[in-house]
Amino acid sequence: IQQVFKQLFYMINAVALNNLLLRKDVCSWSTGMQLRFNISQLEEWLRGKNLQQSGAPQTLEPLIQAAQLLQLKKKTSEDAEAICSLCTSLTTQQIVKILNLYTPVNEFEERVTVAFIRDIQTHLQERNDPPQLLLDFKHTFPVLFPFNPSSITMDTIHIPASLNLEFLNKV
Repeated sequence: IQQVFKQLFYMINAVALNNLLLRKDVCSWSTGMQLRFNISQLEEWLRGKNLQQSGAPQTLEPLIQAAQLLQLKKKTSEDAEAICSLCTSLTTQQIVKILNLYTPVNEFEERVTVAFIRDIQTHLQERNDPPQLLLDFKHTFPVLFPFNPSSITMDTIHIPASLNLEFLNKV
């Protein structure tokens, strides 16, 4: 069950983050607020079902950081440093793409300046990120089956003659 929910939450993360990276109309402060609220509801549900050890909350980390990125101030060099230290699960390309797509929805917000985006790129140039922008939502985690040894020893097993397994010998 834990492995199923880890996979499911990864798919939720991948689809939501890919939509965020591809759609300018959803890259805003208010979307960041909505995302953060919805993610907290998912995390609360996981806690309620005692699934927080499943790895599912960790699969949501890129989406959480993207939501926080949408909510942070984006003006000064200190803001750029804060973004770089916070967004460790996002690649440089993803951070820059979100900042480029950021669209203010009211008069209190401002567009992200080109100088600020260059500042972010300068801070992140030493990162060795993969060149991929979108997450592979078809990625599957390996399924692990726990080994539960049997209490029955091989000496006590009786093989019926009707199975025609005479070639098996007890050693």
